[in-house]
Amino acid sequence: MNDLLAELTSGDELRAEAAVHKIIALGEEVIPALLDLAHSQEADHRWWAIRTLAQSPHTRTEDLIPFLSDSACEVRAAAALALYSHPAEAAIPALINLLSDEDSLTAYLAGNALIAIGALSTPALLQVLKEAKQNARIQAMRALAEICDHRAIPAMMKAMDEDSVLLQHWAKEGLERLGLNMVYVKLS
Repeated sequence: MNDLLAELTSGDELRAEAAVHKIIALGEEVIPALLDLAHSQEADHRWWAIRTLAQSPHTRTEDLIPFLSDSACEVRAAAALALYSHPAEAAIPALINLLSDEDSLTAYLAGNALIAIGALSTPALLQVLKEAKQNARIQAMRALAEICDHRAIPAMMKAMDEDSVLLQHWAKEGLERLGLNMVYVKLS
């Protein structure tokens, strides 16, 4: 096991990627060692630990949530991607916060994880539309469009009057997915 963890943190992507699959094959007993590695001082080591945890069927959502607030954006992004594979309601508050991340890829991946959680995310996403900054609002509307929850219809209709082309796009996309294909006319 120590040899595989050394391969994982070798700095050689091919060796590390090969180690991921071997580590996962060891089963549940490797989870504590991966969680220890995920607390390393080295961001690259933390990233590989989270990347490996994302692939393991034995990883618990609760183990991934703390890494959504890691100091390194690449680790936050890896944790958000991992939560896409391990979606659970418990992750919603941390993922909602991540929609405002300074790194747009991380915010996008947080949106994807919220989509994977599904309709349980809808109330929190609707709150983001009311009070967050524009980038987070766009990610929230994109997630709502993908989730297709009828509770989002009023917010989608309201977004059609916004100045943001991206908010309008995702609102229209969501309305169409909900079967509300309409011609939108803005009257002056």
